[in-house]
Amino acid sequence: MAWVYLVIAGLFEIGWAIGLKYTAGFTKLGPSVVTVVGMIASFAFLGLALRSLPLGTAYAVWTGIGTAGTVVFGIVLFGEPVEPLRLACIGLIVSGVAGLKLLSPQ
Repeated sequence: MAWVYLVIAGLFEIGWAIGLKYTAGFTKLGPSVVTVVGMIASFAFLGLALRSLPLGTAYAVWTGIGTAGTVVFGIVLFGEPVEPLRLACIGLIVSGVAGLKLLSPQ
């Protein structure tokens, strides 16, 4: 169940990272509230995952999910550049996350 919590935490991290763009520096109430709720949810699920997963592994996977997902949504929603080297670097992050999952004792 810890890995499920960790994936949920990562998805909330993507949500709040994207939400930051819509808050306009926390000057827009609605997006700001949604973003802060996403932050709280992300940390809460990370905390649940940390009950049984090693800290280093969980944190790396959490940030990896957040990083890769935020880049994808940045490309889709904000027209950020799609360059081969950039995608290769994201691929390395995803590979690292997958490797940590495969090598985890849990």
